[in-house]
Amino acid sequence: MEPTIAIPRLELLQVAEAVAREKGIERDEVLEAMEQAIQKAGRSKYGHEHDIRALIDRKSGEIRLMRFREIADPVVNEATQIPLAEAERIDPQKKIGDFLVEELPPIDFGRIAAQTAKQVIVQKVREAERKRQFEEFKNRKGEIVNGLVKRVEFGNVTVDLSRAEALLRRDELLPREAFRVGDRVRALVLDVREEPRGPQIFLSRTHPDFMRKLFAQEVPEIYDGIIEVKAVARDPGSRAKIAVISNDSSIDPVGACVGMRGSRVQAVVGELQGEKIDIIPWSQDPATFVVNALAPAEVAKVVLDEETHRIEVVVPDDQLSLAIGRRGQNVRLASQLTGWDIDILTEAEESERRSEEFRSRSQMFMDALDVDDVIAHLLVTEGFSTVEDVAFIPVEDLSAIEGFDEEVAEELRQRAQAWLEQQNEKLSQRRRELGVAEELASVEGLTPGMLVTLGEAGVKTLDDLADLSTDELVDKKDGILRGHDLGRADAEAMIMAARAHWFEGDKAAEA
Repeated sequence: MEPTIAIPRLELLQVAEAVAREKGIERDEVLEAMEQAIQKAGRSKYGHEHDIRALIDRKSGEIRLMRFREIADPVVNEATQIPLAEAERIDPQKKIGDFLVEELPPIDFGRIAAQTAKQVIVQKVREAERKRQFEEFKNRKGEIVNGLVKRVEFGNVTVDLSRAEALLRRDELLPREAFRVGDRVRALVLDVREEPRGPQIFLSRTHPDFMRKLFAQEVPEIYDGIIEVKAVARDPGSRAKIAVISNDSSIDPVGACVGMRGSRVQAVVGELQGEKIDIIPWSQDPATFVVNALAPAEVAKVVLDEETHRIEVVVPDDQLSLAIGRRGQNVRLASQLTGWDIDILTEAEESERRSEEFRSRSQMFMDALDVDDVIAHLLVTEGFSTVEDVAFIPVEDLSAIEGFDEEVAEELRQRAQAWLEQQNEKLSQRRRELGVAEELASVEGLTPGMLVTLGEAGVKTLDDLADLSTDELVDKKDGILRGHDLGRADAEAMIMAARAHWFEGDKAAEA
């Protein structure tokens, strides 16, 4: 015969209270877990097909075991249902849909039943504890937490946060960083997710926001909002750049972040295993910001291209390696920090490229306009870069160039227009050879050159163009018309114009 386990009634409530206190959950959740355990034991004794429920009195600790049967007509399941006539003999007040409740004698927990009950209680308490952890940490994403290393498995670190466990994955650790059991660790709460095995808290020491929060802890002016961290770029464990701005003109943002004799920045550097940090003043002007971000390299000149979001930086020859940095680190971090693609040239390379551009543009004008090199050089020097520039400029503007009179200006315009007409005729002929439809050629904004490029790419009808997305037309890497200086807004307008005929039938039907 199995030994029985008797739990004094009040002691049951004390156990529930102790477990709830230890796990940081509600007492009711523990008692509900105990009720489910007793219920499971009751079903094991009386049969799993019965609807047996347990109830623990929250004040006295008394355990009640009850069998529930629904009053039904007809009866489908005899284990959980009872006919109305039979129920009325027991309680005349009952009607169909009510439940008839019968008290069952208390269970003496045998060894196996007690073990099963214990497993149910442990499982339910663990679920309640995980739910509490998720509720506590779901709104703490982006905060810095402190904990103790509990386990290290395959480089992944499990951190005890006193009221929860968190995971610091190997790829979220700094390079060459090793923790041992018992070590203190500080990290950013990267994410809190509900997963099948329960809520998981993920930490990071490599995320840019970790550095941002560390500075907020070390620099009171950042915490108070006087100084704002606008951007952070990191090469974890090696080097970082942080852009700051002050909302108070009397406070130097860089000096405040560095601290007296570097005390504040050194505290952050120490936490990040010696990661070198460049603190940079943020600027609303992209050119100034990029120049600041490339520090410590000196910059001679910058050229912005708003359309492609690229910026060309010219540096003295002896500053090239400093600007690029070891394995391109300095320019890569500057690009991440500013959000601009950065191309770096030396003054010698820029001078050589400008000479080549000057020569090729001069040659183009000499060939297209049938002029000598003096006139061609004058046009390039004055900023003309295409034949279209010459063809459509007012005569008075062209004749204002030193060495040109009105007669020369008019002759140049006519030659330019004649050359363009000739080129357009060649392109139109090529477009027809490719089979590009006339209706596509009538779309506003599409030049003969664009039509040839579309035809060569297999876009030959209005429907072909209408099926394309804006990126398929103007994407910098593989857009069909990427070489034609076409803006996104113009590309969208062309696609919508090509789709217009799709809706004409609908309008006719509505009319």
